[in-house]
Amino acid sequence: MIKICNKSLYILISLWFVTTNTFAVILPAPPDINAVSYVVKDFNSGQILAEKDIDKIVEPASLTKMMTTYIVSSELEEGNISMSDMVVVSEKAWRMEGSRMFIEVGKEVSVEDLLKGVIIQSGNDASVALAEHLAGTEEVFAAIMNQYAARLGMTNTNFVNSTGLPDPNHYTTARDLAILAEATIRDHPEIYEWHSIKEFTFNGIKQPNRNLLLWRDDSVDGIKTGHTESAGFCLVASAKRNDMRVISVVMGTNGMESRARASSSLFGYAFRFFETHKYYSQGDEVTSAAVWKGETDEVALGIEDDLWLTIPRGQLKNIQPMVEMRPDINAPIEINTVLGSVKLMLEDEQLATLPLIALEAIPEGDIIKRIQDEIKLFFQ
Repeated sequence: MIKICNKSLYILISLWFVTTNTFAVILPAPPDINAVSYVVKDFNSGQILAEKDIDKIVEPASLTKMMTTYIVSSELEEGNISMSDMVVVSEKAWRMEGSRMFIEVGKEVSVEDLLKGVIIQSGNDASVALAEHLAGTEEVFAAIMNQYAARLGMTNTNFVNSTGLPDPNHYTTARDLAILAEATIRDHPEIYEWHSIKEFTFNGIKQPNRNLLLWRDDSVDGIKTGHTESAGFCLVASAKRNDMRVISVVMGTNGMESRARASSSLFGYAFRFFETHKYYSQGDEVTSAAVWKGETDEVALGIEDDLWLTIPRGQLKNIQPMVEMRPDINAPIEINTVLGSVKLMLEDEQLATLPLIALEAIPEGDIIKRIQDEIKLFFQ
C-alpha cells in the first residue's frame, strides 16, 4: 500500500518470511509481549514491524498529554502564544489529582514551565492550566483535541480531557497513538527534544521523567508514559540508531518495569532484523525516456516524493527496479506529467509501484524536427 503525505511518501510493505524462504532470509517471530496491545513501526517508511491488537480500543491515560503537547506546540509555532506568556493558575488546575508539577492557585506560571511540567513531570495540573490558557475551558480544549486527532487521521480516538484521567468516552488505540507520535516528532522537532530531558525542578521540587528507557538506552529520546488502574502501565517510546528511527507503543502492561522491558524488546527486534533506506529522493532522476517532436530527445523522470523502504537486513542489494514507460511520448510535455511507472521487486515480492513523472518541461520542437520525427514514427 502507498500513502502520500505532504513531506514524504510512506511505503507500507509486508515482508514477513517466517514460513517462506523466498528471499533466502530468516525472520524470527516478534518477541512475546505481555500487553493488551502494542505496535512497533519505522518512523520514515511507516512500515509496521510487529503488532498486537493495534485497533483495540484502550484507555490512553497520561499518553493523552501527547496531544496536549502537540496542540500547544502548534499554537507556539503559529505565534498565537509564546513561551514567556504567564498563565494564572485556576483552582481547577490546582486541585487536579494524580501526577502534578505542584503549581499554586492564583500564581502565574510561564507557558514554558507548564509545557515542561507536562512533558517531563506528566503534570495533570499543568495540562489543565495550558488547556484553559489556550481554550478558556478544558471542555473546549478537548473539542480542539478531537479536531486535531481527526486531522492527523486518528480515526478511533476521542478525548474528553487534557490529562487522560479515566472517562468512558476517553479512548484511543495503539495505531492512533503511533500516528500521534509520528506527528510529534515530524512537526515539532524542537519541542520533541524536551521529551529526552530526565528531570525537571519547579517550585523547589525535582521530579524525574518516568520513562525508564531514557536512563538505559542512549538511542531512546522520548516520548511519554501513562498509567491508571484501569489502563495499566503504558509507554510510547522512540529510538534512533544511525539513520533508522523506530516508534513503539505498548498498552496495558502490569508495571513500570514491564512496559520498559516490552518497549526495549520491540526496539531490539526492529533494529536487529530490519534496516531502512531512502531509496529515491524527490526530484532525483530515476530514469529517462525518449521524446518525439520535442526540442530535446529525452526527458528526465523521477518520483513525486521521497521513498523510504524498510526491509530485512542485508536485502537492499536484492531490490530490482522495473520500469514501464508510455509508448510514443510526444512533446509538448508539462512538468510533473505521469509518463510511466517503476516497480520495486525483491525476488518475487512487489514492494511498491510508483508513478514516474517528468522532472522538466519539454516544448515542441520546430517544424523541421516535428516532420523528421513524424517520418521516423511512420516507418517504425
